[in-house]
Amino acid sequence: MIIGCCSSEKEMESSERRLVAPGEDAVYGKVALRLIPILFFSYILAYLDRVNVGFAKLQMCRELNLSETAYGTGAGIFFIGYLIFEIPSNIILTKVGAKIWIGRIMITWGLIALFQIFVSDERTFYLLRFMLGVAEAGFFPGIILYLTYWFPAAYRARMVAWFMTAIAVAGVAGGPLSGWILHTTDRYLGMQGWRWLFLIEGFPSIVMGLVVLSFLDNSPKSASWLSIDEKEQLSRSQELEEMARMELASTSHSAKAAFRNPRVWVLSLIYFTIVMGLYGISFWLPQIIKETITSDEKTIGWISAVPWFVSAVVMVANGVHSDRTGERRWHIAGPCLAGAAAFVVNTMPSVTGWYGIIALCIATAGIMSALSCFWSLPSGMLSGSAAAAGIALVNSFGNTAGYVSPQLVGIIRDASGHNMTPALCLFSLSLLIAAMLVLLVTRK
Repeated sequence: MIIGCCSSEKEMESSERRLVAPGEDAVYGKVALRLIPILFFSYILAYLDRVNVGFAKLQMCRELNLSETAYGTGAGIFFIGYLIFEIPSNIILTKVGAKIWIGRIMITWGLIALFQIFVSDERTFYLLRFMLGVAEAGFFPGIILYLTYWFPAAYRARMVAWFMTAIAVAGVAGGPLSGWILHTTDRYLGMQGWRWLFLIEGFPSIVMGLVVLSFLDNSPKSASWLSIDEKEQLSRSQELEEMARMELASTSHSAKAAFRNPRVWVLSLIYFTIVMGLYGISFWLPQIIKETITSDEKTIGWISAVPWFVSAVVMVANGVHSDRTGERRWHIAGPCLAGAAAFVVNTMPSVTGWYGIIALCIATAGIMSALSCFWSLPSGMLSGSAAAAGIALVNSFGNTAGYVSPQLVGIIRDASGHNMTPALCLFSLSLLIAAMLVLLVTRK
């Protein structure tokens, strides 16, 4: 599948389908109803605390006299802390269990998200964004790894899609909420609206961390809400999948092997190019709307929800269809190509206002659809300790695009008189590269 991972794409597709025995749908449905809501709401809060700086920018840059480049650096420096600590974090998760470690991550990042109310200049902005990245490191790859403990490959794309719709829902709910907070609380009790934004949106993460500590189970064996037969079904399916991965893979399953595996680095590059587009949307969508439609903060919040709502529907449909057919490469490459085309359309002078938002809807839906199916690749090809290290490595390297993307856009906007056209072309090129890489490396 990926550079020798298996003899052909059809071999992997058939192996995914045969791992699920008849009658197991009910068991996996029960597991999904228990786990996915907890993980889903946790990721909503994680993503909201990560990207609400895009709304804070509408007031913060003016208040603190920050340049576009300074904002881009601060928005992106989050991912430096994330990169440094993500792989160790994911390995620790395998040692202490998902329940304790994910709960710890959420409580820590919630506290640091609150501390952002004390930002007073570039230095404190950079420091707290870096520390937020350190606190959140390991959350997303930890969840991807955690899902492999419960769901075989035949279910995984749709489960990841449902989990990752949290990004879209964070945009749908977070946009109007952030816009309302900025508009309503500004100067309340003498504090700026953007500080209230960090305070109000950071506190729920701490509460959700306590929920995780109370209700999340480390594995099927520790789940008291499963019957003995259901536990045996899940364990049997897990054993079959592990055996299938070991048969298909030709490399060692140790953590060190993940770093020596060229497939892991290719996957990291693919993820990097997709994430470039994701954070282009996440960090700059409010600014694009402000410059093309309206400067009213509440209205910006409502309009920003539209692309995320569309993407939530499309990405789930794409993930479900990918699982049903067992096909992966075009369910990743196709959305990337659609997103690349949409970004190009958005640069046309005649495409402004709501026409531009429609194009951004297509671009956002393409990015999110590709991301949700992408994670079926590394989780399906790595096993043992290599899965923990490999998934974290792919996510860590790929998320450096979260630093590169806003940094480059900030520099581009300062150099071009706040023009977004070159930046949109950059996002388009990145998604085009992602599509080409996926099509090239997932051949026989």
